[in-house]
Amino acid sequence: MKFSPILFFLFICLPNYSFSCECMPIDRENMIEKGLKQSEIVFYGEVIKVDSIKRTFTFRIIELFKGKYNSQYIKGKEFTSCSILPIQKQLWIIYADFKKGKIIIDISGCSPSMGFKPYQNYSFPPPPPKDHLLISKDEKVNLLSNYVWELKYENQNIQDWIYHLEKLRAYKTFENQNLEKEKQSKIESYSQYIIISLIVNIVLFLILLFVILKKKNFSK
Repeated sequence: MKFSPILFFLFICLPNYSFSCECMPIDRENMIEKGLKQSEIVFYGEVIKVDSIKRTFTFRIIELFKGKYNSQYIKGKEFTSCSILPIQKQLWIIYADFKKGKIIIDISGCSPSMGFKPYQNYSFPPPPPKDHLLISKDEKVNLLSNYVWELKYENQNIQDWIYHLEKLRAYKTFENQNLEKEKQSKIESYSQYIIISLIVNIVLFLILLFVILKKKNFSK
């Protein structure tokens, strides 16, 4: 087998692309439900800082759907080749797990996390445009086809993103309603307990009063 300098270069320079995650396919209807079950924190936020060298990033949390986190800002890191590094400063829906004592998050490539714009995971710049006069008719057709395909893909991504966000908001509303019902139920139970306690205390007081009066009458 001959040594290939090109393959060696790709192996050294592109380690994150040499190993891929084996993710189980999830249909659209169950994607959000499974993501909520398998993730420690779920939120809608904006990337405000990315360090491509340290492989770290910072989000500003806009809406929190699952998990407890007191700060508006949350940091993350690309821990493995299966982690997602959001390299573009844009809006994201994130399903993540905590690392390092619930301080830093890790976004799995198998999670349903998604950015508002597609193609964000590729750090390679697009090829430079060719001179219009040097492009053949076939190339123009291919470029146009690719452009149409990209527009369709972006449109589908936006539709999925909005659908995703509305589903999470519906989930959060449902959870809040359940919490409110539980709170109301506890208040009602506590009220009943207080009423019963008052009745018992009144009965005991009346019994005690009756005993005292009876003793006084007996002593006379």
